Parts: sequence; C-alpha cells; structure tokens
Amino acid sequence: MRLQKLILSCQLWIRGMSFHVRRKDREITDSNELKRVLQSTKFVTIALCMKNEPYLVSLSHGYDETGNCLYFHCADEGKKLVYLNANSKVWGQAVLDYSVIDECDYAYTSVHFKGTASIVDDLKEKQHAMNVMVRQLSAHPDEKLAKIMPDKLARTNIVRIDISYITGKKHQYPEERSENV
Repeated sequence: MRLQKLILSCQLWIRGMSFHVRRKDREITDSNELKRVLQSTKFVTIALCMKNEPYLVSLSHGYDETGNCLYFHCADEGKKLVYLNANSKVWGQAVLDYSVIDECDYAYTSVHFKGTASIVDDLKEKQHAMNVMVRQLSAHPDEKLAKIMPDKLARTNIVRIDISYITGKKHQYPEERSENV
C-alpha cells in the first residue's frame, strides 16, 4: 500500500500535479467553455502559500483570452503582495452558482487553474489590463475607462496571473434542467 502511494505521488509530480476529475461525466474538456467561465465570472478565489502557511483571497478580475492570463489590481502593500513576493505560484477557482435544483442537487460550473503571478510595471500593459478588467466587470465600461487618468494608472498596482493549467467541472447547466424546473 505504501509503495502504491509513493508511485501515485511520483506520477502526480511528473504530471505537474494535474489531478483528474473523478466524475468524468461532469468534466469540462472544451477549452472554450473553460475560458467562458473565466470571462463571465466577476470574482475568482486564489490560494497563496508562504513558509507552509496558506492564504486564500477572493478578488475581482479580468480574463485576457489572448494572453491566457487574469489581471487584478490591489493596494501596493498588504498580505496578498507579501505572499506573492515570497511565492509567485497560485491556484485559483472561479464558480458559476446555479443554486439548488430538484430535491437536493446543486447546479454549478467550476474552473480551477494554476499559474504564476507577477506585478505589471509597463504602463501600456497596465492600460490593457485595466481595459480587460473594466470591460468584464462594469455595465458601462466606456464611461469608467474614460475616467481613468494615466498618472493614477501609473501608480495603480496590477498583478497578472499567467495560467499554466486549467480544468473544470459542471453539474446541470440551467438550460439542461429547464424541463425539470
């Protein structure tokens, strides 16, 4: 038994810790569907770790499909940045919650991703990142973007998470359950 656990551990390490979804009937295999979740959610939760101490934080974001990355902005100091400076590897999750269905079942779509975080220093990339975030998060993005001053943007702390692995799972989309409601 111990040897089997060691072999499994080595296999997971070799594959880069990419666990497989247990319920294959719920696994999302279409990369466009995975991206759609990251583009349609307003929040993600990311897990950080420093000196074997975990830290979890939920934040608003913008997903850039072309760059396969997420952007978020934050203060220029605080726990999130301390953790990211110590260890830039993150694990994240985005969830679309469709609520309880039928008697005791739950409809959802969740996407998990692994990536590396870095601070954005380039003003042109900061403008791009802000455009991505505001267009994803705001009902009136052009109004919001027009109010962003270049000098303030230059002082804004923006973080990019480059996604290296993504997986997802779903259970009964609303359109799949419409006849059951």
